[in-house]
Order: sequence, then C-alpha cells, then structure tokens
Amino acid sequence: MPRVSGAEGQQLLRVRQDPGARRIGILVYAANFLHESWPNLKDLLASKAREGCRVRILLGDADSPVIRGRGAEELFGHGIESRRRVALMHYRPLAASSNVELRVHDTMLCNSPFVGDDHMIVNAHVFGMNAYGAPVYHLRRMREEGLFDTYATSFEAVWKQSRLPSEEA
Repeated sequence: MPRVSGAEGQQLLRVRQDPGARRIGILVYAANFLHESWPNLKDLLASKAREGCRVRILLGDADSPVIRGRGAEELFGHGIESRRRVALMHYRPLAASSNVELRVHDTMLCNSPFVGDDHMIVNAHVFGMNAYGAPVYHLRRMREEGLFDTYATSFEAVWKQSRLPSEEA
C-alpha cells in the first residue's frame, strides 16, 4: 500500500496546475510534510488563487481536546499541536489572497482528503501512526454519488463547522 508523502500531494496539485483548475481543498490536522518536501507550495496555491481557483484549507485547531487526543494516539504527546501551529504559519499569509480561505476545525478525522477538481488523494488515518506513514488512495470522480462524492461531502461537512483561526493560534 502506498504511503503518503509530499510527493502524493504534489502529484495531485500538479495535476491541477492547468489554467482551468476550479478548486483545491486541503483537510488535515497539520500536514507539514507538504511544505517540507515542497517549499514552493505557498507560491503555487497563491498563483492558482490569482487565476480564479478557489483554495480552501482546513487545519486542526491546536487548542482542541480532539486534536490533543489525536496527538496522544500518535504517541507523540503534544507534537501534533506544535506541528499544526507551524502549518498555520505556512498558510496564514495566503489568507490575505482573494480566493483563499483558511479555517480551523476540531473534527476527529478518519482521513485527510486533498482535493483538486475531480481528483482526490485520501490519506487514511491509522491509530498510533503519523499521517505521512499511513496509506493513501487516489480517487477520480467518475460518476455522481460514488466514492469521490462521499469524501467530498465529508470535506463540505467539516467546512461548514469550521471557523476562522484566532490571531494568536
């Protein structure tokens, strides 16, 4: 089974580098591996937003008991909270761009989808393991109400309950 790395996220977002890209969505706790393995990620997202692509980023709320619980499951204690704060430092400058929306959530995720129009990388979460070591699935929207739409609906449900990050977060 493939493991998630910056390469999978890059693959998906590179697929979406075409000028007609309409949406990019990222639902994670932190996913710092994307910035660590792909230093120009912010530049790509900003460029896509300038071209009219809607970019939505959902990060875990570092102060949420749910997020702290996930950190305990990963056996890293407070590591996930600090990783999420670092992720917010990477993404926060993008929030000033039109077409970029940055939110936080306190949802217990069973997976992290990375959406690019009709393609999606789904990072399955595994108890006791960081996301970068867990399996990933590449989905393509082939028909309505299929597996792709199931995960897309989940993304939208988390988006609806999310909120803007606080200034100090």
